[in-house]
Amino acid sequence: MTHELKTGGDRGYLRIATEEAFATREQIDAYLRMVADGSADKGMTSLWGFYARSPSERATEIIDRLLDLGDRRIADMDATGIDVAILSLTSPGVQPLTDADEAKAMVTRANDYLAERCAAHPTRFVGMTSIAPQDPAWSAAEIRRGADLGFRGVMVNSHTQGHYLDEPQFDPIFRALADTGQPLYIHPQTLPDAYIGGMIDAGLDGAIFGFGVETGMHLLRLITTGIFDRYPDLQIAVGHGGEAIPYWLYRIDYMHKAGVRSERYDRLKPLKKDIVTCLRENVLATTSGLPFAPAIKLMIEVMGEDRVMYAMDYPYEYVPDEVRTHDLLDISDAAKKKLMQTNAERVFGL
Repeated sequence: MTHELKTGGDRGYLRIATEEAFATREQIDAYLRMVADGSADKGMTSLWGFYARSPSERATEIIDRLLDLGDRRIADMDATGIDVAILSLTSPGVQPLTDADEAKAMVTRANDYLAERCAAHPTRFVGMTSIAPQDPAWSAAEIRRGADLGFRGVMVNSHTQGHYLDEPQFDPIFRALADTGQPLYIHPQTLPDAYIGGMIDAGLDGAIFGFGVETGMHLLRLITTGIFDRYPDLQIAVGHGGEAIPYWLYRIDYMHKAGVRSERYDRLKPLKKDIVTCLRENVLATTSGLPFAPAIKLMIEVMGEDRVMYAMDYPYEYVPDEVRTHDLLDISDAAKKKLMQTNAERVFGL
């Protein structure tokens, strides 16, 4: 794969990358403090204890790129033909912080900084609001403030200290999403201590496996407790090939219905929309970290060509040939334009 990667739509579409991360120095310093004082959970210690301290080339490159919302990032986008990056505060955001006031202040500053950088590069950067689910009512207000700042979606980094968004206390967040008409993006983070088991010892706790397991479970917790029955217009996006759910969809849907009929679990109730319908009407999947033609084509076949969006997963994956993989997909030109450009324009109101 050798074709030149240019911005501007020379292949018949723009490339809009929908899961692109940034960080603030304050955020990374907070992670380092938590690792040092022992308040970080096992997953954060494994992940950020490495990336924020390692002198390895991969770790230092990722930190440098995370912290740049200026010339270097624009240059990296230009070099890989990315026209627009939809930006969000890198995982796990402020969600591990046990002091809610510190978390809220930190994420407010991060959102203000992102708004400033989006204003400086209005044709290249689009922002998503980050929140502190430790305080759901405050987070709802921050979602509304983010919409006023011009942000086009809301990012949550999966669980908040082991708590998931299907729990009733988080409903103000969904009311704010409904009020603003914005999509929710659920990004992975490491599993909470209660679930992580032997994954760290096996080297499987991060993006290799643990991330997808944890985030896929989060989405299924929401679906199976009727989030789309309560909020029928809500749109929720997940990355990395839909965190494997499109591949498992038949079995998940079949066994959910079997579980409801068996009355084995008090939690599982009949849904107005079954899980297959939810994936085709309310769930979006991005190709972040999964530039693999068979997986992308499976997502499109299972979910529909209006439900899948391109993402690079910058800076964790920054490989020009991964962009070319998308350009060379054996799908129709119309489907490819939806994947690379117009689905994102519709979902994020660009």
